[in-house]
Amino acid sequence: MATMSNSTGTSLVSSSASRFFTRWVNADTTRAALIGACADAAMSRTFFEERLQQSLAAGLTLNAAMRRLRNLAVCTLIERDLNGRADLNEVVSTMSEFADFAVQTHLAALMQEMTALFGMPIGEESGREQHMIVLGMGKLGGGELNVSSDIDLIFVYPEDGDTRAGDGQKSLSNHEFFIRLGKKLIAALSEITEDGFTFRVDMALRPNGGSGPLVASLNMVEEYLIRQGREWERYAWTKARALTGEAQDIEALEAISRPFIYRRYLDFGSIDALRSMHGQIRAEVKRQESLHPDRSNNVKLGRGGIREIEFTSQVFQLIRGGRDPELRDRSTRATLRTLAEKNLLEPEVVEQLLAAYVFLRDLEHRLQYLEDAQTHTLPVNPSDQLLVAQMMGYPDLDGLLRELERHRRIVAGQFDAIFSDKQNGNGNGNGSGDGNEENSTAELPGLSEDDNLESITETLQTLGYADDELNEAAKRLQMTRQSPRLQSLPEQSRTRLTALINAALPLIAAQKEDRLATLGRLLDFLEAIARRAAYLALLTEFPQALARLIRMIAASDWAAKYLTQHPILLDELLDDRNLKAAPDWQAFVQDCQRQLDTVPGDTERQMDILREMHHAQLFRLLAQDLEGELSVERLADELSALADMLVDITVKAVWQTVTNRHRETPLFAVIAYGKLGGKELGYVSDLDVVFLYDDEDQDAPPLYAKLAQRFITWMTSHTPAGTLFDIDVALRPDGASGLLVSPFSTFEKYQLNSAWMWEHQALTRARFCAGDASIGLRFEALRERVLTQERDTAKLREEVLNMRKRMREAHPSRSSLFDLKQDAGGMIDIEFMVQYLVLRYAPQYPQLTADIGNIALLKLSGQLGLIDSMLAAEVADAYRRFRKLQHQIRLQGSERAHIAGNLVDLEKACVIRLWSQIFGADGTD
Repeated sequence: MATMSNSTGTSLVSSSASRFFTRWVNADTTRAALIGACADAAMSRTFFEERLQQSLAAGLTLNAAMRRLRNLAVCTLIERDLNGRADLNEVVSTMSEFADFAVQTHLAALMQEMTALFGMPIGEESGREQHMIVLGMGKLGGGELNVSSDIDLIFVYPEDGDTRAGDGQKSLSNHEFFIRLGKKLIAALSEITEDGFTFRVDMALRPNGGSGPLVASLNMVEEYLIRQGREWERYAWTKARALTGEAQDIEALEAISRPFIYRRYLDFGSIDALRSMHGQIRAEVKRQESLHPDRSNNVKLGRGGIREIEFTSQVFQLIRGGRDPELRDRSTRATLRTLAEKNLLEPEVVEQLLAAYVFLRDLEHRLQYLEDAQTHTLPVNPSDQLLVAQMMGYPDLDGLLRELERHRRIVAGQFDAIFSDKQNGNGNGNGSGDGNEENSTAELPGLSEDDNLESITETLQTLGYADDELNEAAKRLQMTRQSPRLQSLPEQSRTRLTALINAALPLIAAQKEDRLATLGRLLDFLEAIARRAAYLALLTEFPQALARLIRMIAASDWAAKYLTQHPILLDELLDDRNLKAAPDWQAFVQDCQRQLDTVPGDTERQMDILREMHHAQLFRLLAQDLEGELSVERLADELSALADMLVDITVKAVWQTVTNRHRETPLFAVIAYGKLGGKELGYVSDLDVVFLYDDEDQDAPPLYAKLAQRFITWMTSHTPAGTLFDIDVALRPDGASGLLVSPFSTFEKYQLNSAWMWEHQALTRARFCAGDASIGLRFEALRERVLTQERDTAKLREEVLNMRKRMREAHPSRSSLFDLKQDAGGMIDIEFMVQYLVLRYAPQYPQLTADIGNIALLKLSGQLGLIDSMLAAEVADAYRRFRKLQHQIRLQGSERAHIAGNLVDLEKACVIRLWSQIFGADGTD
């Protein structure tokens, strides 16, 4: 490529590549040297300010000076870019920075001119001076502006009122004042003079578009977005960035627009809306291509172009941005990187999309460098085509087109993975599933809204439902479809619901058993979520999620009810990686804390975040559990770890709400008892806890009492996201009559001198859970000291037996079935025996105080010769089997673990035998 030498001897590579560059440089003999000097470094705000002041000092008007500065900036970027000294980020950031500078500078000058004529606009309600907010939209809002782009703007002013006119001034309404100001700003930027223009301005994105007022008050914007805002406008407003305005007014505008853009729930309906918008864009591009076949390569709007990359990133923002503020970045590139960090898109896919984005934007700029024209298609002229190819580093057009096609194919493939119409059996969701679930059933018969009971039965029979299932299944379907709740749905939701049922019926029919139960659970679930179109959209858009949903509810009634209570968890069904990965607790804590930090001071939202994080992680464990990947013991360990993390995070968050706290970190600890203490937590277990503190400050008692009370509130309150845990504090010293929070010294004295024997039994399953680690160490030392105290064996035996008797009387058996937990020979008996062994023998064998669980303690007692080792192993196996059976029963939705006694005769017998060996014949009922 030929070069031009300026008077300083510097070669300018841009002269032969850009006719605009050549014309502008040749128009003044000093410009080649100027560009050569300016191209040595990236331009900055300071650069723009200094250059503008020099031009103004030389006698140029602001409009002329700004236009010349714009041309200098563009030519300098062309030179730096084609010379390999500027990358895409510098080009788009510099253009965005210059646009900000131009808008702000012109507006300040025009505001001064307008107020001199009409006075300062004043808010009618606030009495404050009013300043216009100029919103940059599109690529300007995202900080990714083209070198030859329009700038999309919206003008907003805070509130109505009038200008405060002085002597000789005419008063205007604020609305009229800002309309005039806006028109002047547009003219200052876009009117073509002998120096060209600064920016073409597009105001089509304002409320009501071209038919709406040029400027709108905050109230007008709010009313418009609530009443008339359309789906494509949500997409546009994700890029909105205030270039001017007062901070409090900008904050008020963001508070109005944020709930319009970002839903509080996962909005999978956005996929269909963006799909529709993309379809309209593609239809127009195809129409233009048919009229002008020589302009078929549109790198912005064409297949696999820039717009498809933008849609791919922004659909995740619209779906998830309401719950995750980190997905609200206005930059396409930044958003794509966030998607990779959050594992929402594969990192390698994101790298491919980013590479394609850079290639396409670089090509777009080179197309625009030719004539400083806002074009996105390859030129018709063969010589210009070759020139563009050479600017891109290719010796000929064919090389450029091959690379262009490679990138477009990657972009189009990923776009289709997200946006292809799943309702028509095309595509496979987010690319993580195989898509076969729906495609394999596409030719099977389905139901329509007009079907009667007879036709429903025929359809089910054709799908393979057994004769003894047909009548009940058909009635159940008809009852659901005719329910007032579903009949009142919008037509689109009813259509989606019918499509989902049709997709589900063959999947349920393929099961070997429990088809009626599965169908009933699914219909209950669909009826519960039917009014939330976003959830119907999710299951429609991602067939693999529907298949996984059916597998889960077929396996567990409790899982079906849990999903019905928390349908937001459907999101977890989209990616196998989430459902199969072992928990990363460090990452969980960091993510949880990061999300809490995004909403400081918003207690309700923070409580919801904790619940959402808990429910999502619990659901992942549930999925692994139902797939048989977790033993009951491993599941309990993970659930207990999850509870530990949430207790610790909640204590820290709650402490920040205590306004008069006297230290940054509380000297406060949470002690876990019961199932949490023994790391045997289930899906819906309460948390038995005791609160301790060790702080001599005179204000400590009421502060830590407030902390404990708020902790319980945060844990137990029912919010829109549900509850976190039920909390039981009955095991604190002196029970219900005791203090909610105890000084460690008081707790220590109580345990050593006043505690009942049953409280020492409970202490065998206690451990430090969260809070101050030094208090935790002191607690563990105290626990060992208490458990290794010498005790009167006869008295110990008597009190343990009396406590067990009281428990049996409190839970009498009223069934011929065996209660795995409460009945003689069951789990409580095993736990009492272990507690007795620890309290009796720990003085001689302090290793018995280790918090290793009932099974390990039984085996240890056998190894130490305290009980028969073979019998100890049998009882340990019995305990494991009881826990597994209890877990399976509760997964089917039953709160009481009752089974036929003959199924566990051997296990009961060995437990009773060990009980007799430990307590003697008179120790049994």
